[in-house]
Amino acid sequence: MKKVNIIQIGTTHEHAEGIMYTLRRMENEYNILGVVADDFCHTPTLKKEGWLQEGFKDIPRLSLAEALNHPEVDAYFVEVPNDDLIDVAEMCLATGKPMHMDKPAGRDLARYKKLLDTTVQKNIPFQMGYMFRGNPAFMNLLELHKKGCFGEIVEVKSSMSHSYGGEEYQHYAGKFKGGIMYILGCHMFDLIVSLMGEPDDVVPFLKSAPGDADHIENTTLAVLSYPHATAVAHMTSRDPDGTPRRRFRLVGTKGTFELMPIERFDKKPLIARLFFNEDNEFYTAGEHIVDYGIITDRYSLQLAEFAGMVRGNTADSYSREHDYLVHKISLAASGVIKWEK
Repeated sequence: MKKVNIIQIGTTHEHAEGIMYTLRRMENEYNILGVVADDFCHTPTLKKEGWLQEGFKDIPRLSLAEALNHPEVDAYFVEVPNDDLIDVAEMCLATGKPMHMDKPAGRDLARYKKLLDTTVQKNIPFQMGYMFRGNPAFMNLLELHKKGCFGEIVEVKSSMSHSYGGEEYQHYAGKFKGGIMYILGCHMFDLIVSLMGEPDDVVPFLKSAPGDADHIENTTLAVLSYPHATAVAHMTSRDPDGTPRRRFRLVGTKGTFELMPIERFDKKPLIARLFFNEDNEFYTAGEHIVDYGIITDRYSLQLAEFAGMVRGNTADSYSREHDYLVHKISLAASGVIKWEK
């Protein structure tokens, strides 16, 4: 099996080093040609000197021009700061090479749609970096939902809160309209869209925590309205116990699914609680505690799929229509655009 030759453009996105660690571990799938430090970018970032992170040690450093004109590259990973992602993604798209682009996809929805449409028209493999697509609990949830095990969805409640980053993170979030909702909400909307499709309405509630300036929208909530259901996504960067309390709960007419935390960093197994009021082909009626084991890499399953997409032997699990809808909801939930169905 031929390895996929990749170049990562960007070192200061919040996922940049994690992605590189995964790529290095997947040595049977990927060959890393080099990395481009994003010191050519000038938009807000948490990590000023990303190139110095341990994950990039001993990786050849390329200029942006060298990367975009490399004769051996098969695909690009775009991991520059949030507001530079769409710029660099368009540069990669112009090469005709496959691309993994991290989130969020910029504040210009029409521009993002044009990028997505071009990948379809030119048959260029494309993957958005929504990190829970390889989460085994969520993959199980989607499969059970497709089989009708939960019945009709009544409500979804989700939280992506945290307290990391200190005061620097608060000022960082304040540089984006929608704040922490703009930065993190997309991960929940990616899953909600997979479960519930397009909402009738998206209503944002964007607040600053006590003592923070009004423009720092760091305690936020969005309500997605459906004909017979609601989905709520909540996140604040002022929750002292936020990360281990990140959660996702689905209530259906036939059962429920609850995952808390959404992922673990304490070397303990990922566990979900399921409840069904009637037997189905997978579970008997009643409560079930499902152990998904110890997850050591949040990106590996998604990146394995991307390698297959580049080789042409794996179909993308997500459509460009799905990607567009997720980002449209994200922008509405962040107050960047007004929702129109």
